Amino acid sequence: MDMAVIGYIAYLLVAIPLTVWVARTLGTNGYHFIKDVFAGDEQLAQAVNKLLQVGFYLLNFGFVTLWLRTAEPVADARGVFETVAVKIGAVLLVLGVLHVVNVIVLNGFRKRGHVDARALATLEPPQPRPQAHGA
Repeated sequence: MDMAVIGYIAYLLVAIPLTVWVARTLGTNGYHFIKDVFAGDEQLAQAVNKLLQVGFYLLNFGFVTLWLRTAEPVADARGVFETVAVKIGAVLLVLGVLHVVNVIVLNGFRKRGHVDARALATLEPPQPRPQAHGA
């Protein structure tokens, strides 16, 4: 069997479960953060969390698939390990960057929402207008 094919199999055997594990972990633990971003609206938080997970799967599986191909021939077992290590390292870096970007964006929404809520809390309630005693 071609050593590149062995590398492809090893890469997919690591990349696919890794993607699923990260997505599930982020979905489970990120839900509470997203719920806070949307001021406790559980339905909206669940919907956004699911949409983020689907987007994560699409982006990551797309990247894993595009990154599968090896341009240089793989001659031996050492080459298989080195090729798979570089590919998994790239996948992990992309996952990390996507995660950080997501957190920064959601935290921006969260801070803006908390600032808006504090601004509303400091507003004076409207004063009742004096009623005119008419003729």
